[in-house]
Amino acid sequence: MKNVSDTSTPPSLYAAREPIFPKRVYGPFRNLKWVILVVTLGIYYLTPWIRWDRGPNLPDQAVLLDMANRRFYFFWIEIWPHEFYFVAGLLIMAGLGLFLFTSALGRVWCGYACPQTVWTDLFILVERWIEGDRNARLRLHRQKWDLRKARLRLTKWVVWLLIGLATGGAWVFYFADAPTLAHDLVTGNAHPIAYTTMAVLTATTFVFGGFAREQICIYACPWPRIQAAMMDEDTLVVGYREWRGEPRKGSEAVKAGEPQGDCINCMACVNVCPMGIDIRDGQQLECITCALCIDACDEIMEKTGRPRGLIDYMALSDENRERSGHAPRPVWQHILRPRTIMYTVLWSLVGFGLVFALFIRPDIEMTVAPIRNPVYVTMSDGSIRNTYDLRLRNKHGEPRDFAVSLIGDLGLRVELEGVQGNVVTVPADTAYLQRAYVITPPGSAPAEAERSEFRFWVVDQTSGERAYKDSTFSGAGARP
Repeated sequence: MKNVSDTSTPPSLYAAREPIFPKRVYGPFRNLKWVILVVTLGIYYLTPWIRWDRGPNLPDQAVLLDMANRRFYFFWIEIWPHEFYFVAGLLIMAGLGLFLFTSALGRVWCGYACPQTVWTDLFILVERWIEGDRNARLRLHRQKWDLRKARLRLTKWVVWLLIGLATGGAWVFYFADAPTLAHDLVTGNAHPIAYTTMAVLTATTFVFGGFAREQICIYACPWPRIQAAMMDEDTLVVGYREWRGEPRKGSEAVKAGEPQGDCINCMACVNVCPMGIDIRDGQQLECITCALCIDACDEIMEKTGRPRGLIDYMALSDENRERSGHAPRPVWQHILRPRTIMYTVLWSLVGFGLVFALFIRPDIEMTVAPIRNPVYVTMSDGSIRNTYDLRLRNKHGEPRDFAVSLIGDLGLRVELEGVQGNVVTVPADTAYLQRAYVITPPGSAPAEAERSEFRFWVVDQTSGERAYKDSTFSGAGARP
C-alpha cells in the first residue's frame, strides 16, 4: 500500500541536451566544405563594400536594397517596386534549384551551403582552435569550473560574439551605403533600427551557431520533413554498405565465429558527425549529408588495407546489384532521370523568362490615374476639363525631358500643371508625379460622348523612346 506521506519527486522525463564535439577530419569532402565556407562567407561579408558606378545621381554600391527609395540595385540591374516579379522569379528559381539538387544528391544544400551549417562549421573551427580537438573539448566539458576553463570558455564566447556582430553588421550594410553606415554605427549616429537589427542577428548567430547547432536542423528547420517528397530510390545519398561491413568487429556474430566484415567498429564515422548520429543505422532525419563520415571511413579503410567506399554516396536502387557483386550504375544515370530533367527544364524556363523580361523592359514608363472628384469641370467658355495624375518613370541615370501629348476623337488638348508647354523635366531614376488637364475645344459640350477613349503619349526628347497609356474622357451627363 502506498504511503500517502511519501512526497518524493517523480522522475523527470526531460533529457538535457548532450553537446556534440565533432572530431577533426581530413579528406576531399571536408576540403570542399572549407572552400564553400570561405566563398559563401566572403560573398556575404564583402559584397556590400563593392562599388559600382551608375552615374552622379545614383548610389555607387553594387548590391543595395534601398528601402527609403524603394529600389533594389544589383550591379547594372535596377529593380523598381512595380517590377517585384523579378524577385519573385528569383525565389521560384531558388526553390526549383533546391528541389533539383535534393532529388539528385539528397540534402546537399544542408550539408554544404546552408547558413546554419556554414556558421556552425566556423564556430566549431574557433572552438577547436581555442579548446583543442574532440577529446580535449570533451574533458573540458566534463571537468569542474576552474580558472582555465573559465578563460577558455570566455575567449571562445568573445570570438563567437565578434563573428555574430560581423554577421549582423554585414546584413545592415546591404540596406544603406556601407561606408557611411559603418561610420554612423561607430559614432553612434545610426538609426535605432540598424542597432536593433545588428543586436538580434548577433544574438541569433551566437546562440544558433554556438549552442543550438544540430537542434536547429532537427527541430526548427522544416526541410528535413519536406525532403522526403523530393527524393526517390535513385537519389544519391550518404549511406553505409551494410552488406560489405557487417558483421562488424567485436559483434556477437564475429565472436560466434562468423567472418568479420570490413567495418572494424572504430567509431570514426560517429566521432566526426556534426549531428552526432551513426550512419551505420541507415538513413535518418538528422543526417545533413555533409559526407564527413565518408572522409573518416576512407581514411580508416586505407590504414587497414581495405577498399574505400564502405561509407559513400549511393542510391537505394543499386543495393541489389552491389549485393550480387556487380558494380553500381554510373552516377550520370542516377542524376539524369525524368524528375531531375523536369526540374532543370522548369528552372531554365523561369530563368530565360526573367532574362527576356529584363532586356525588353522600357527605360521610360507612364501610369495614368483619372481624378474623379469631380468627374469633370465645365469651364466658362463651355469647354469641359478632366484631371489626371501622370506618374512618369525615368530609369536613366540623368534627368530627361519628357514631351506629353494625346490622341483622341474630340479634338482634345492637354495642359500640364506648373509647366510651360507640354515638356516636363523628370529627374534621374525617379517616378515623377505630374498633374495634367485634358480639355475639349471651347464651346463644345459633347453630351453624346459621356465616355470617350483617348491615349496619352510620352516621348523622351533625348533618346526618342516612347510610352503610352489609354484612358477615358468624361463628358457632359457623365456619372461618377
